[in-house]
Amino acid sequence: MLTLTTVTGAYASDEPATPDRDLTGFETVDQAQPLWEFGAAGGAAEVPNYPSSSERNFFALVAPYVIYRGDTFRIGDGRGVRAVVVEDQDLKIDLSFGGAFAADSEDNTVREGMPELDFLFEVGPQLVYRVKDFAFNSGGKARLNFRLQTRAVFSTDLERLDHRGFVFEPRLTYQQRGRLHPDTGLNISISATFGTERLNDYFYEVSSEFVTANRAQFDASSGYIGTELSVGFSFPVTKNIRGFVGADMQLLHGAENRNSPLFEDKITFGVAAGFVWRMYQSKRRANW
Repeated sequence: MLTLTTVTGAYASDEPATPDRDLTGFETVDQAQPLWEFGAAGGAAEVPNYPSSSERNFFALVAPYVIYRGDTFRIGDGRGVRAVVVEDQDLKIDLSFGGAFAADSEDNTVREGMPELDFLFEVGPQLVYRVKDFAFNSGGKARLNFRLQTRAVFSTDLERLDHRGFVFEPRLTYQQRGRLHPDTGLNISISATFGTERLNDYFYEVSSEFVTANRAQFDASSGYIGTELSVGFSFPVTKNIRGFVGADMQLLHGAENRNSPLFEDKITFGVAAGFVWRMYQSKRRANW
């Protein structure tokens, strides 16, 4: 089990904090970032088909990426396209994004004969509050953030688009840069996820037409989905290539729809690895 602990030899930094930024990227917290950059990013991951599923979904992807770090309008840095509504030293309001790949309802699974789960994507506002910054006596800095996210969820098979309700997710994130090595980054987070009835229907409901001898009818309801603990580590490969590895664990004890015949495991996990190759960057620096 992953836990957040007090870092020995750390103290609260008295220096003014920059607005929230990714501490695991190419630049350290003391370096100005390029106003824009682009290159290629790729990776592979294996994750559960849906919360509590014992079936796994493996995918790999390589694609170009673009980052633009304007004062208000921003693209990339792992957060999609967004407009920053409010931003000061401790508080920011912008958009958050999420998603999941499609999963087949294959033979010999609890969803056999049921509609397949399409690709999911999520978008909605988030509030980011800087809880505390840290500086280490031996070098390196860290940041503890609290994020409050509410997102609308949509599914698509690339031919139609369906609204699947809303997800509410408070998250506590700890980012550390330069503690182990000047160019390494560590990210640890814990979050709780709650879904509306429409979203939980998509994962856990069994209507009368899909009842079998081993799959009883079930009416899903809104409520708690589960808690996720995740850890990620980034490291330099070359000057303009960074590697990433990560893992997460989903703890689903006490989930609202744990009695659904589609609810299988109370503990699931995911793993991922990838890279970012920055090919070009602007000479002009961003203001944050």
